[in-house]
Formats: sequence, C-alpha cells, structure tokens
Amino acid sequence: MKRHRNVWLGLAALALAALLVRDLLRHPGPADLKGEFKEIAFVRNEQNKGGIIRIYAFTVSHPVEADYLGCGDLLPHNDYGSLTKAYFFESGAPAPTTLRLSPPHFDTTRFRPLAVCNRPTEPS
Repeated sequence: MKRHRNVWLGLAALALAALLVRDLLRHPGPADLKGEFKEIAFVRNEQNKGGIIRIYAFTVSHPVEADYLGCGDLLPHNDYGSLTKAYFFESGAPAPTTLRLSPPHFDTTRFRPLAVCNRPTEPS
C-alpha cells in the first residue's frame, strides 16, 4: 500500500516537473506576436545606482496589424524607478542599429519610429 502511494507521488512530481519545463520552453517573445517584430538594437545601463534603463529598437514587417503593446508587455521591466522603452520602425525603412541611454536615444533627423512603448515605473 505504501509502495503504491510512493509511485503515485513520484508520478505526480514527474508530471509537475514536465509541466514546468514545458511552460519555461514555451514562453512567448516579441517574434511570436502579430507584426513580425525583430530586435535590431538594445542598450542598458550598468545600474550602479538608481533604476535600470533599457532601450530597444524593433523592426515591424506588418505595421497595421502589429501588437505594439503586447510586445512592450513582454519586455523585461521592474520597479524602483526603472524605465523600459521600445521604438518600432517599419521593416525596410531606415532604422538605428545603435542606441544611446540619454534622450534622444537615436538620430531623430534620420530615423522615424512608427510607435513607441514606454514603461516607466514609480518607486515603491
């Protein structure tokens, strides 16, 4: 009787572990959303003091049906005065391949984003 219980507990633990691994491997990213997002540039501060600053640039193949907010929600963000900002550029149009931490984050005379997703967070 005790042996059968241990087998069932072992199978339940194995099933739970398999579900956790499957969930970790199936985590969606920006490339999985409508619009065919492709990350082309990224910069992050070293965060010696203060909040984390992350700036992204993406190209979008299908700008009309693109899920810009969904893409922004998938990007890493946290509390404590951090900032995550994403710029979206049409695929095939001029787009920056490098970004700066300080605004403007790229040459605004040469590059025009389709949309911007800004995720500032307030300190708790």
